[in-house]
Amino acid sequence: MDESSASGRMNHYEKGRHVPDIDTLRKLAKELDVPLNYFFCEDNLSAELACLISNLDEAMKKKLIGMIKDNEK
Repeated sequence: MDESSASGRMNHYEKGRHVPDIDTLRKLAKELDVPLNYFFCEDNLSAELACLISNLDEAMKKKLIGMIKDNEK
């Protein structure tokens, strides 16, 4: 994103005048160090979970899935 237009573009996104495309969202996620799905969370708790889960290694993600599935029973 060109620095000269970044502020204006972000303002349009924040106000809902424009919706960023998926490539722009990927770039924003990388810059903000958040997972892509962060932008689709409907509340702060879900966003926090998305960030925490994205930082887990594969083994811990599988363990967490097992724990959640066990809790559903």
